[in-house]
Amino acid sequence: MTSDEIAALFTRSDGSYLCARWGRPIAPIVFGVDDATLGVVKGAFEALCALAGHQMAETDPELGANVMVFFFREWEELLQVPDLDRLIDGLSPLVQRLSEAGANQYRVFRFDRDGAIRACFVFLRMDDTLSALPAETLALSQVVQTMVLWSDTAFTDRSPLGQLEDGRVVLRPEIGALIRAVYDPVMPAVAQDPSHALRLSARIDATPSA
Repeated sequence: MTSDEIAALFTRSDGSYLCARWGRPIAPIVFGVDDATLGVVKGAFEALCALAGHQMAETDPELGANVMVFFFREWEELLQVPDLDRLIDGLSPLVQRLSEAGANQYRVFRFDRDGAIRACFVFLRMDDTLSALPAETLALSQVVQTMVLWSDTAFTDRSPLGQLEDGRVVLRPEIGALIRAVYDPVMPAVAQDPSHALRLSARIDATPSA
């Protein structure tokens, strides 16, 4: 990937550049699925953390779980989740806005004082489109989008996933390489200067392909 292509993935629709990674081990919890799907989602987190060289944990000492993934049928169901309105400011108007827009997914990030990711809430309304996806594909797609703070337009035109000749869906290699570069210890946990994309490009070029 060129530095311009990398920059586009972290340049938001308002023109600002922002890239952030997790500043603590990831401790996920999943609601609304059976044990089999739960294993698939947690397996996706394990795979992406291994790729990034990041850690997972059973619990977060401050929050208990710092990634909460909700599967549901209608947005209004979120209003019945105990104490969720304490975690998500403006939950009721948000639910109304997403419902009116017919959205099927939404992510909310929280950051520590240095700007690194400290928590993420993933909401998935299982409409016909999401329900048609294999669990592995849906899980991998969502975890990719929680590992790094991408631009709000990053994957509008192209998915972070690709399909092999045998039909398996995998992370596109250039996206995997970019995630590894973001998590390189020499890189900052958060960056707001577009020159950061040049440094990421250099890290990718300097890292042998897996």
